[in-house]
Amino acid sequence: MKKLTNEELKQSVSTPIFRLISETADELSLECYVIGGWVRDLFLERPSKDIDVVVVDELKKTERPGIAIAEALKKKLGKKAHIAIYRNFGTAQLKRGDLEIEFVGARKESYDRNSRKPITEDGTIEEDQNRRDFTINAMAICLNQKRFGELVDPFNGLYDLEDKTIATPLDPDITFSDDPLRMMRCIRFACQLNFFIEEETFEALERNKERIKIISAERIADELNKIILSPTPSKGFVELERCGLLPLIFPELAQLQGIESRNGKSHKDNFYHTLEVLDNVAKATANPEDVPSGNDTWESVKNHILWLRWAALLHDIGKPKSKRFDPQLGWTFHNHNDIGEKMIPGIFRRMKLPMNEKMKFVQKLIQLHMRPIVIADEEVTDSAIRRLLFEAGNDIDDLMILCTADVTSKNELKKKKFIDNFIVVRTKLVEIEEKDRVRNFQPPISGEEIMQTFSLPPCKEIGVLKSAIKDAILDGKIPNEYEPAKALLMEEAKKLGLKTAN
Repeated sequence: MKKLTNEELKQSVSTPIFRLISETADELSLECYVIGGWVRDLFLERPSKDIDVVVVDELKKTERPGIAIAEALKKKLGKKAHIAIYRNFGTAQLKRGDLEIEFVGARKESYDRNSRKPITEDGTIEEDQNRRDFTINAMAICLNQKRFGELVDPFNGLYDLEDKTIATPLDPDITFSDDPLRMMRCIRFACQLNFFIEEETFEALERNKERIKIISAERIADELNKIILSPTPSKGFVELERCGLLPLIFPELAQLQGIESRNGKSHKDNFYHTLEVLDNVAKATANPEDVPSGNDTWESVKNHILWLRWAALLHDIGKPKSKRFDPQLGWTFHNHNDIGEKMIPGIFRRMKLPMNEKMKFVQKLIQLHMRPIVIADEEVTDSAIRRLLFEAGNDIDDLMILCTADVTSKNELKKKKFIDNFIVVRTKLVEIEEKDRVRNFQPPISGEEIMQTFSLPPCKEIGVLKSAIKDAILDGKIPNEYEPAKALLMEEAKKLGLKTAN
């Protein structure tokens, strides 16, 4: 955290856009403050391009002061700026380049217990700060000329920033009961910023956890995504479990927790193992918080990282259903990858996550995540590598990141053996791909050609012949080329009693 003097604060908002907002506010006789995340991130030295400006109309000259100042500012900026007005909410969003500024009139709020949508009235800056979720998000900097650069911090958010503490401005029970999504935001901010949740605030999370049931799955998933994309996502899931929210929003993950012993044999706690794997994947991938917003290329990278981390979070999700005790072997989790893959559509549907190629990517990594580990635990054969390349296709690099992250044994010798073997696997993956080109390969002979060659209608024999060619290539019996494949086709067709068309 950076401590800023009054003069440094003034300099921080002495940019052309803030000066123009200041000038416009004074012309309209409106109080104007930049508030919330931008102010918080200024002290934390984090990049922040989304700016929230709250406008106070003490003279009651206009019904929608936030919209009034945004419209006046748009006229000054001309065609360089674009404005979106939401009159029902009294807000306006102004975009200029990669800068987004949201203007809203100061308001006070009251809530109905069965909804998180507040009843709002015009308010003062103090009343607007009262309604904020956390002290570190309630700080404001005045933009009017007379008080330009003055920090307004009624809840000592600056001290909480310095102490790395998440606390609510008012009674946390009221804060969380009024808007239960704030419980998810509380844990998300603690995770993103590596802060601690203040004791009274955490106890209120425990007391109000059942209120999360009025929050939509989409809103919860959005907060989970932000936790997953944080530098150390395990912190967020540990806090969700500690306060009792996890079983309510993600029961399948909560069921991974616990160690069972029988006849002196125990299994590891799969919940904490999963979080360790998730953190390992987070370390192996770019930090999405460093990804500039508004950049399409980087946004696609960020999106890809998100689903790779979801795969890490869900890779062992089938273990509770597959757990068995064998007197000789101890605890087993046979086929947990198959079971886990089948569970994903139900989880994604309930949590309103995308039911498209992103879900299929997660399923694919879950299904295949044991394969490189099995290969690395045995002799690394060319045939096994070819089949792995064929099935993983372009996702092979992501699969190897996940599998390397999955090695969490406390036995350092065992861990080193797996990591060393993974190096061999990676080397062979490159060699085999360069030599045999089996990543996403299409068989040299198509089903249509087989049908024409033997005058066949669609039938099972076509599948048998295609599989014979594919298996021969993957097992290294023939190269991935047309002529050897055609020769094998004729041999296999003869065994089936097929004759070429005249």
